[in-house]
Amino acid sequence: MVVPVHNEADNIEPLVREIARALGGRLAYEIVYVDDGSTDGTWARLESAAANRPELRAVRHAARSGQSSAIVTGVREARSSVIATLDGDGQNDPADIPRLLSVYEGRDAGSKLMVCGNRASRKDTGWRRFASRIANTVRGGLLRDGTPDTGCGLKVFARDDFLDFPAFDHLHRFMPALMIRAGGAVTSVNVGHRPRQRGASKYGVWDRLWVGIVDLAGLLWLIRRPTRHDIDRRIGG
Repeated sequence: MVVPVHNEADNIEPLVREIARALGGRLAYEIVYVDDGSTDGTWARLESAAANRPELRAVRHAARSGQSSAIVTGVREARSSVIATLDGDGQNDPADIPRLLSVYEGRDAGSKLMVCGNRASRKDTGWRRFASRIANTVRGGLLRDGTPDTGCGLKVFARDDFLDFPAFDHLHRFMPALMIRAGGAVTSVNVGHRPRQRGASKYGVWDRLWVGIVDLAGLLWLIRRPTRHDIDRRIGG
């Protein structure tokens, strides 16, 4: 489990408890928090939470680097071959993780699969829901990634598959398209979504829309460059 956070001090302990309730006794797991240069008490809360939870580890960026960088750091730090990601603001429900894992484990042997959460009933403002719907429609139409809600933080995938992706700022918005580019498949599962109870959002709607347009142009360029070639013949072991 990889959880990127920035200035989420009040959400640390409640979310860690929820993750433990959702996964404890069902499977072996670890929780890797990445504190992306927080300026509040996030790191102190992580130290306190980890004192009695051997499954919890945390690393901290010296300066804020962005959500994508935090996810990359967390996946690199993780020891498991299968990764689940979760937003650290408490709006994702950890109780949904076992269902995503079940879908992932049902894939064909040896195949690449990313399972994405789909917030079918979002608990955000009307304007934020409208902007997200437009962005997902445009992105989906151009990238054809078959993912209705790429912004949902709940995702399950293989660690090695993710580490093969090109690393760039805002890559977390385009992970399904990158999985398809790598020859894998993507499927979505409806998940819950909750109002934010503590802390404040770190993103503005206009900020997301603007960087989304720039990143989309770059990713379209990248996708048109072939990365896979079928092997026709081989000699030797």
